[in-house]
Amino acid sequence: MASVAYAEKVGEIGVDWAGNDIVIEAIPDPEVSGVTCHLAYFERGIIDRLANGNWFEDPSNSAIECQQIGPITIGNIDRSEDGEDVFRASRSIIFKTLRVKRIYDEANRTLIYVAHGRELTQGSAKVSISTVPVGDAVERR
Repeated sequence: MASVAYAEKVGEIGVDWAGNDIVIEAIPDPEVSGVTCHLAYFERGIIDRLANGNWFEDPSNSAIECQQIGPITIGNIDRSEDGEDVFRASRSIIFKTLRVKRIYDEANRTLIYVAHGRELTQGSAKVSISTVPVGDAVERR
């Protein structure tokens, strides 16, 4: 498996008096230089946690947008239709993660990034997608 990216927080928007926020993070793809994704997700505040009693879990809601920020060089990426994780972060104390997966559509020369929640017992229908055309990108293997 390729290395998993680390996110850098670039913004935070307060959405209500209970301390709930939308967090925005920049995630450079560790195996595709020249591509960065921005991931936005909901983070519950302490007042919300106290009021609702659900201490250890955040929603799976997220949005993603990826773009070319320089010349694209494709490294040793998984080229299967399952793709591979680029980023993952825990959304509960156990068994729930927010993930960004990369799938390479080689026929259309496009990188597809999908943000979704993953849970142990049931999947999440909350999904967001972004694509980046790679054109004449350099491929190193």
